[in-house]
Amino acid sequence: MDTIEVILNRRSVRRYLDSPIATGDLATMVECARQAPSAGNRQSCHLVVVTDPPLRERVAAACQHQEWMAGAAAIVVGLGDPSVSERWCEVDTAIAMENLVLAATSLGYGACWVGAFDEERLREVLGVPETMRVVAAATVGRAAEKPQARPRRDIGDFASLQRYGAGFAPE
Repeated sequence: MDTIEVILNRRSVRRYLDSPIATGDLATMVECARQAPSAGNRQSCHLVVVTDPPLRERVAAACQHQEWMAGAAAIVVGLGDPSVSERWCEVDTAIAMENLVLAATSLGYGACWVGAFDEERLREVLGVPETMRVVAAATVGRAAEKPQARPRRDIGDFASLQRYGAGFAPE
């Protein structure tokens, strides 16, 4: 798939096959996240990749008991380091996590961005220091479902050309 196909075909997958992620594929996903742009190239993101099944269950419980998460082959938790970039660490981490999700899609895996979690509980489960911010999590694995595209806002409500509210109709 080319980049545009990957973006347009990405779906939030919440059911996974009981199948591991190939080590090389997992390394590629993490490398794609590592290559994400960051403010001033400060690279304030750190990922915790969880593949151990009992630990995945504990992470899922810390993510507001979303038990379906434990069925993924991996849960990746994105952390931002405010000591590196106070203002931008969360944005930098979000960009890296999106790169990871798109790389997973490109490699034929399903993924789901997860923003509902108990930050303190995740810190405890994963040994995250107080100096780091938990920004997001993502599940990754072989999809056991193929969700349909969800409705999106009209392009004219989403974007404006030249001035806010002018609509979007490039010539």
